[in-house]
Amino acid sequence: MEFRRLKALALATATSAAALVGSAANAVEIEYWQYFFDARVQAMEQLIANFEAANPDITVKMTHFPYADYRTKVAAAIPAGEGPDVVQLFYGWLNDYVAADLIQPLPADAFPAAEIDASFFPMVQAMKEGDQYWALPTAVRSLALFYNERLLDAAGITPPETLDEMIAAAKAMTELDSAGNVTQVGLTAGMTAQDHHWWREVLVRQMGGTPYVDDYKTVNYNSDAGIEALEFYVGLTEGEPPASSFGFMDEPQAAFKAGRAGMHIDGSFRIGSLNNTRGLKWGVTELPANADGVRSNYSSYWVNAITTKAEGEKYDAAVKFMQYVTSDEAMQIWLDVVGELPAKPSVGLTEANANDPVFGAFIRGLAYANTTKFANESGQRQLMVEMVERMTLQGMSAADSIAIAAEAEQKLLDEYYAD
Repeated sequence: MEFRRLKALALATATSAAALVGSAANAVEIEYWQYFFDARVQAMEQLIANFEAANPDITVKMTHFPYADYRTKVAAAIPAGEGPDVVQLFYGWLNDYVAADLIQPLPADAFPAAEIDASFFPMVQAMKEGDQYWALPTAVRSLALFYNERLLDAAGITPPETLDEMIAAAKAMTELDSAGNVTQVGLTAGMTAQDHHWWREVLVRQMGGTPYVDDYKTVNYNSDAGIEALEFYVGLTEGEPPASSFGFMDEPQAAFKAGRAGMHIDGSFRIGSLNNTRGLKWGVTELPANADGVRSNYSSYWVNAITTKAEGEKYDAAVKFMQYVTSDEAMQIWLDVVGELPAKPSVGLTEANANDPVFGAFIRGLAYANTTKFANESGQRQLMVEMVERMTLQGMSAADSIAIAAEAEQKLLDEYYAD
């Protein structure tokens, strides 16, 4: 009797093993590409493990490249029928990827546009064309006001809630030497960092304007609101003492990390490096509101999309993988591992996440954030740099300088969309 039981157990084990081997042999393998960033790789490894456990008939192979090589690798691989079935891309590259036939729209049955509109933060709709989405993020980014706790305490002030309070706090923390040179700024400033986003999507809107119209194809900041926003921004460096100083320590984030700046506007992606800055005690709060309580913010993000290489069973597997990496579970894992913000209010606005002392300010800002659809982000940023320099170095008026910037940027946009 014992012999028969053991024989049956052995047969069952062999059958089970054979089934597993058969299942592995029949598994569909898809490839996922992203640029290399250690925390992102760790998070994706965890997501892939979870996905494969729930879908034993699908395996996901992850490949990553240095950021500098990433776009070139993707552009070469997909047209050759190689490379990723699901690919990560910066939201600002979407038009280029669509035009180059590198990605295909998400299927409407699995990703209904109305459902996505309702369940994701609004800025994600920049990935939609008509009634279909081309890509979706697992996580998003926004801006907030970082502050140096030691400098605020020394000045006897609390984190500002309004623009007027921010200016007053900044002036209280700015320090000058005997020759009148700035040795410590209350607020960092520089269009080469995140300030071009702050000016464009936050200050212009808080002054009552809209930076662009026609789905970001037409410049609209050459207006009274735009001029007021520009005068406010450049005015930060004026007065005795000033609230800020352009070019202080070359890079705004460097001044803040060195403890030489009281406040600094930056993105949620800066959290990791600040956590690793020895001796710096910092906090973060939402971007200041205007006098009427109006807030605005800027959001950027990386998205995942299904490539044109994915066909047949690989396409079906890619759809399933996309559904998982844009799920609530995946977004919470990404927040915990990478520190980037959930793309859905159902995850971001939980009591724990929305009130988190670090992430909370960024997450709350997503509710009123806007996403700029760039044609050429570096080129458009440079026009903002030059706009400020004409005022500070040449003494040009805000009205004249903003008119030059608007004309140049409209030419850039017209040429881009004409192609």
